[in-house]
Amino acid sequence: MESKVLKVFTCEEVAKHNKPDDLWIIIDSKVYNITRFKDLHPGGASVFAEEDIAGQDATEAFYGLHRHEVLLRPQYARLQIGHIEGERSVIYSRELGKLSDVPYAEPTWLSAGYYSPYFKESHRRLQAAMREFVDEVITPDALLHEEDGKRPSAHVIKAMADINMHAMRLGPGKHLKGLTLMGGVVSPEEFDYFHELVCIQEISRCGQRGYGDGLQSGAVIGLPPIMNFGSQELKSKIIPEVLSGKKFICLAISEAFAGSDVAGLQTRATKSSDGKYWTINGTKKWITNGTFADYFTVGCKTDTGFTVILVERSEGVETKPIKTSYSSTAGTAYVTFENVKVPVENTLGPEGGGIFVILSNFNHERWVMCASSARGQRLIVEECLKWVTQRKAFGKPLSSLAVIRSKIAAMISRTESVQNWLENLTMQMCNMEQAQKLAGPIGLLKMYTTRCAQETATDAVQIFGGRGITKTGMGQYIELYHRTIPFDAVLGGAEDVLGDLGVRQAIRQMPKNARL
Repeated sequence: MESKVLKVFTCEEVAKHNKPDDLWIIIDSKVYNITRFKDLHPGGASVFAEEDIAGQDATEAFYGLHRHEVLLRPQYARLQIGHIEGERSVIYSRELGKLSDVPYAEPTWLSAGYYSPYFKESHRRLQAAMREFVDEVITPDALLHEEDGKRPSAHVIKAMADINMHAMRLGPGKHLKGLTLMGGVVSPEEFDYFHELVCIQEISRCGQRGYGDGLQSGAVIGLPPIMNFGSQELKSKIIPEVLSGKKFICLAISEAFAGSDVAGLQTRATKSSDGKYWTINGTKKWITNGTFADYFTVGCKTDTGFTVILVERSEGVETKPIKTSYSSTAGTAYVTFENVKVPVENTLGPEGGGIFVILSNFNHERWVMCASSARGQRLIVEECLKWVTQRKAFGKPLSSLAVIRSKIAAMISRTESVQNWLENLTMQMCNMEQAQKLAGPIGLLKMYTTRCAQETATDAVQIFGGRGITKTGMGQYIELYHRTIPFDAVLGGAEDVLGDLGVRQAIRQMPKNARL
């Protein structure tokens, strides 16, 4: 099909087309014929009747009401008939695969002119490749399914598997040996927690909270117990299936009877008289990816204490979706186990030693949540900075109002402090053998991160006003963020519980002779 030939016009020529039956406007040097479209405009045709709109440069008015991406949609792009002589378009929104040049939109290590002691050239290569992959493959699918609630598309899962992204999201370790990571931009031997941090934050940048949890997050928390405590037979079967995207796994610990109280779980596993299999009965609630999981890493009560067992979806296993405030694409489930028989070989770690199996994964799980939340806050800062410089109120840009600048200042400060603390702890993870020392600091970081995120969400809604509580349009990212931010505060351990964990650990480490 031949491309449309665009003509060149002067502003004076465009100004002549200012009648209802002959209506043109200019947006960012581009000329649009909206004669037929005006009656289809969601805001009504009267919007175009203003003297400073019909036949005029409507750039400022347009960007006060619409996101730039609207102009890129085929049904609107076809309305363009030409451009203004001697002028060129200068406005853009997100550029696929590119770094943002909006202040504070990127972490410091990616900002021009800044230095970081943590990130090497391999981290930068991985970031560039991840940004391009996420923008081109993941984000379009995320926008689609955050809205319709369907699970992430199979082609996205496969594309991630092809570059071993599922494996990279589990951090450094033996599971990476022999793999080609992201086309070879980083080797398995050099892959560290900062590389994983890059992966987490680039995926989080798409800003679709439910989809982000639906995108194999169950594997991030459900597979490590098998990797670290499963038999060689289980590892050889389950790990390749999950990392290839052919099978899905979830962590099934939480129950309606007990949230953060792992010791209060009631799902019970009883061993057969011949000792060959477990029979499991009970329920689990709020299980991420549970609706489409093939495997469940399940915490159970046994005669010897708390035990973790791998359960394959089979007779007696039922899952039902739970409606939450974010999209059902996360696959949040209520799981029922009714006389489910499981081979005793599926026991993960020692019988009765399940608490150590679960606790061993908590630090990494909570760190992942902090990394994701930190990037989510930065996206909101970028959205707000763009909005306050293009939106006018009382005849001036919002940025001219001291109260608005004060809110932006607080948002930036929180975001930068979260990222810097996160990077510091990431360095400790790369070098510290005593992982138990990090349980308290990571718990405190998660508490601080999620509280900062909630304050930022509140401020962002105030900055965007009514648009901040509208699911579409200018404030769509703000509305979604504000609606779903409580998840971060609850998942992986509630804020107050984790804050208390950090303080209790600090008190245990207090020197006996320390006095005021």
